[in-house]
Amino acid sequence: MKPGTVHLIPVGLGDAPPSSWLPEDVRLLAARLDTYIAENAKTARAFLKLIGTARPLQEITIHTLSKDVDARQIRQWLEPLRQGGEIGLVSEAGCPAVADPGARVAAMAHSLGLRVAPWVGPSSLLLGLMASGLDGQRFTFHGYAPVRPDERARTLKAWEAASRQHSQTQLFIETPYRNDAMFQSLLQTLKGDTQLCVARSLTTTDEWIRTHSIAEWKQKPAPDLAKKPALFLFLAAR
Repeated sequence: MKPGTVHLIPVGLGDAPPSSWLPEDVRLLAARLDTYIAENAKTARAFLKLIGTARPLQEITIHTLSKDVDARQIRQWLEPLRQGGEIGLVSEAGCPAVADPGARVAAMAHSLGLRVAPWVGPSSLLLGLMASGLDGQRFTFHGYAPVRPDERARTLKAWEAASRQHSQTQLFIETPYRNDAMFQSLLQTLKGDTQLCVARSLTTTDEWIRTHSIAEWKQKPAPDLAKKPALFLFLAAR
């Protein structure tokens, strides 16, 4: 008997119809699965309700991948798949297992000899990088910068130095309610010739993406970023 499959299924990045970000074949696959592993069960149910399911939502099992879940629990979820079957893995938004705890599930699946199947859908990191005009061959994603202003400034300067040395685009995100403070920190900390891209609300009707030098950004009105998902990317001049 062939081992089962863990399907890595992307979730939308915001308020937009699934037809604009999820291929129909992937939607149909996601709709027929009866078991999921999700970072957040509530958002997983919202995703399944949005795409439509082959069976009632209450009949679909959703295992919650909280920070307290250990490797033994993940193994228990996946162990039955060694005899066949399928399970879906979803993130809260975007692609599972990319800057996401779902990577633990994918790693366990490989250790059990299961098939790991990635499916096409939105990734804010790749979409932002594609649209930025910055270096798409050399880049690194940092997750979040420190919250304290002094630590944040030191970190941004270190990332800028690495960007200049390696011609490497730096990508990171921020909690939406701190976006405005982060934007101001970038203007105050980075050099004037460093190129900064701000990518807001990707794939939604509120999508907005702009790239300018820090010096140019300082001459423009600040973008509307409050409480909206945003990705920041920059590339230092050499």
